[in-house]
Formats: sequence, C-alpha cells, structure tokens
Amino acid sequence: MNRYTITRLGHKGDGIADGPIFAPLTLPGEVVTGVPEGQRLRDVKIETPSPDRVAPPCRHFKACGGCQLQHATDDFLAEWKVDVVRAALAAYGIEADFLPIAVSPPLSRRRATLAARRTKKGAMAGFHAKESDVIVEIPDCQLLHPDLLAALPVAEALALTGASRKQNLSVSATLSLSGLDIHVLGGKPLDGPLRIELAALVEKHQLARLCWQDEVIATRCQPEQAFGRAKLVPPPGAFLQATPQGEAALLADVTQFLSSAGRIVDLFAGCGTFALPLAIHSAVHAVEGSHAMMQALYAGWRKAEGLKEVSCEARDLFRQPLLPDELQQFDAAVIDPPRAGAAAQISEMVKAKIPRISYVSCNPASFARDAKTLISGGYGMDQIRVVDQFRWSTHIETVAGFAINST
Repeated sequence: MNRYTITRLGHKGDGIADGPIFAPLTLPGEVVTGVPEGQRLRDVKIETPSPDRVAPPCRHFKACGGCQLQHATDDFLAEWKVDVVRAALAAYGIEADFLPIAVSPPLSRRRATLAARRTKKGAMAGFHAKESDVIVEIPDCQLLHPDLLAALPVAEALALTGASRKQNLSVSATLSLSGLDIHVLGGKPLDGPLRIELAALVEKHQLARLCWQDEVIATRCQPEQAFGRAKLVPPPGAFLQATPQGEAALLADVTQFLSSAGRIVDLFAGCGTFALPLAIHSAVHAVEGSHAMMQALYAGWRKAEGLKEVSCEARDLFRQPLLPDELQQFDAAVIDPPRAGAAAQISEMVKAKIPRISYVSCNPASFARDAKTLISGGYGMDQIRVVDQFRWSTHIETVAGFAINST
C-alpha cells in the first residue's frame, strides 16, 4: 500500500494528492493509503482523518452517485464552494467580496431525474451508482423532499409497464402545486395498449401529469408552479430551480439589485422564475429559446393580477443575441444562462452599456469569463453570493450584480 497526503479537493469532489493522484471520498490534510491505478487510487483507507470529516447523514451515500460530499462538515463545504468561485474569478484577475452563502436544507429537492428498469423479479428505481450505470435504490434519500420520494414507486411501475429489459428509463419527477409531474424518456414506443396502461397509472398514483417522450399521456390536474403572484403550467421537462429555498435566495438578490429599474429584460428567462416576480414592480421583457416556455410564461402573466406589463420573445440567444439598439431601451437586465455561459450576449450588453445587470450562473468557470468581459467593458461587480441548492454535491451556483461605472 502506498501512502499519500491529500492536498486539495478537485472540482468533481475527489481528494487530490501530488502526482496528481485522485482519491475518492477523501479531504484535504488526510493521510491515506491505497493502490494506484493510473491517476486514481482504489482501496482507499484513511490513516489520519481530517477534523472536517463527519459520518454521512444518508445510509445510501457510499453506493449512490447522487451526492459526492456528505463526508465533510457543512462549514467545510460552504468555504470550499466559495473558494471555488473565488479561484475561478482570480484566474481572470478579479477580486470579489462575497455575501454569506445560502444553503438549501436537507429533504428540500423538488425535482430529480430517476433511473428505473425492469428486473427478473419486478422493477427498481433510484439514482445511478458512482461512475456507473448500476441503479441504487434510495428509499431514505436525504436530498429529496418527502413528497418527491413518492416518485420512486411511480418510476418502478412505469418501468414494469413501459421499459424494455435492455434499457433504463429516465424519469424526471417534479413537485407541482397539484402533485407529481412526470416526464419519461427511453421507454417503449407508444401504442394503444401502452397508452391505456399509462393512463391507468396516472389515476392509480394520483399524478398531476404524465408525459411519455414528447407526448402528454394524461393530465389529471394542471401541474402548476407559482412564480411570485403568478401561477402557470410549465411544458414537460421545463427548467425549474432545484429547491424553493435556492430559488428564493437567487430571487431576493436579483430583486434587491434591480429594485430601481423601470424596465427590465430577462435573458434565458425559462418559464418566468425571475420575470414574473420582478413584474410586481417593473415592466419585463422575457427572452428564451423555447416557444413552449414563453407561451407558459405569457399565459401565467395574463391570469395574474397586479403585475406590470410582461412581453415575451422566443429567440436563440446563442445564435441571435439581443443587439445594443434592442438592449438600450431597458434600465436593467437579469441573465441566467446554461452552463456554457453567455459570451455572445454579454458582449452585446457591454456595447449597450445597460446600467445594471444581475447575473445568475450555474458554472463558476463560464461566470468568471463573462464577469471579466463585463469588468473590462466598464462594469463593477457590486455583490456576489454563492447559492448551494445542490447540497452535498460539487454543483455551485452564484448570483452577482454588475453596475456600469460612472465617468
């Protein structure tokens, strides 16, 4: 057995020793032994544990791939996640003052994608094991909201009904105001008998809605989501923030930073996570690549009371970003792009000199790159906060405010 000292934690949650050697489930400062296989260490044993090591709160942790960091204290994880963002910014020569991290509690996830498959004796559902396509059952998961755990028997029933023995189902489950909203990928092709069986499952499990591939099988009651004063029905598989607490933290900072704006553009608006609450005080123009999400957002706005004007535009912001002459009619912007960031759109925003920008990011690397573009273009970073709504994972989100420097 070789002996190693873990010097840091990698972006995927593995401890890293000199070499580099990657050791799973280890923490900085620990002395470990193991057998190297290439750059990875197997059969890892902890000789000198870190004071930040704790017993994982979930009994599924060692086998399940849903969490990577349950073996560390909350304080360590909070500091580590802030440091990851700080290091990403430092790589571009940016220093920032961080607001306190916002961490979602256990048992708060309102959406998850489960894997399900048929077995010789029936069916099973859960998350994939670490670095594997093996399914781990998770009846006592400490991430998912208790109401979302009800999706596990639903996923098993769907696998029995509509999965082949050779392929897993991907079952996306979301808590709505009226129950579980289920979207299934990877199942058998639809035919008449399968439709009948699936519709029966909707009634048996009291689902709000069931979608199979791209087709809605049945809607027992509308799977509404609430955004501010508005309620709407998202299209199947639409993006939703992972926890209500995480969404609230992001929204609070966005709202505070843009509170004085009369007219706001919401870029990568989704179904209205920010646009509809912001419309309580400001007129909002929402832009998103999905026509279906824009239709849902607009329908939610039309039914709501007491909101200022909200307009919607379906547009691919990667290929066709809003240009300066379009942006200059707005006092402020909120932008929440996918992991790739928004390099093309940010460049146009710099040219437009839009006064205030609230940037929500799910990738520290692309955020730091876009922040550098803004700062080089005359903006100052006013505030930044790490929001940890993917508890015990390596996933990191941020919300930051940028204001054009006065000359």
